[in-house]
Amino acid sequence: MATAHPAYEERPRRRGRKVLITLLVLLLILGGLLVAADRVAAGVAERAITDQVSQEITKQGAQSSPPEVEVGGFPFLTQVLDGRYERISIRLRDVRGSVNGDAVALPELNVDARNVRASLETLRTQQGDVVAETVNGTGTITYESLAALLNRPGLTLGERDGRLAVTAPVDILGQKLTLTGTADVTVGKEGAISLRFNDVDAEGLPNIPLARTLLSNYAKDISIDVPLPDLPFQLAVREVKPLPQGLAVTAAAKDVPINSAG
Repeated sequence: MATAHPAYEERPRRRGRKVLITLLVLLLILGGLLVAADRVAAGVAERAITDQVSQEITKQGAQSSPPEVEVGGFPFLTQVLDGRYERISIRLRDVRGSVNGDAVALPELNVDARNVRASLETLRTQQGDVVAETVNGTGTITYESLAALLNRPGLTLGERDGRLAVTAPVDILGQKLTLTGTADVTVGKEGAISLRFNDVDAEGLPNIPLARTLLSNYAKDISIDVPLPDLPFQLAVREVKPLPQGLAVTAAAKDVPINSAG
């Protein structure tokens, strides 16, 4: 009759489990180290690009808070070796430029650069071009900035039903009335924003042609083309849309250097 030896059979199994567990732990540690190294390298690149973007903004005569740069795509190190990056996101806050002495404010401009070419030497020395195949920008122009450009006391702008709405006090034939209306907003020549207040009225307006003419003249006076400051990265305005927080601006460009070449 054969005698079973369970103790001897279990020891090899336990040793096998320990080896497997140890191997898994080592692989996890190694993977964690590689990920950490990858993120450290991405951080170094982000700081280098941040410095160069700041130089580019200053060069164009614009002002903003320090840019926030994030390099997308994983793993990062393979992108470094290839000299091509999937995506670089740049956030600019409090972007300002001077237009005829009046400030046109962009509280935030988000720039999404795709297929960015930048050699390792460029990132290391900050000499050379960092070029994006496509660049898309989205930002918002405050209604307060637009109202300041129109320079009419008491005039306020906002959004109503997806359109640009205006409210303003007016004096028509000695009567103090409140003008209300909406404007057509389009992209005009050279990227300017075209405001056309074609639909205006005032409660209590005298029912005579002269009163209507005076109201129409006021609407024409505030129907202007608003020139924007030069946007960074050669961005050209493609669309403007009224939103509750302001006029949303969408811009785009192709084959753009996003740094100041050394």
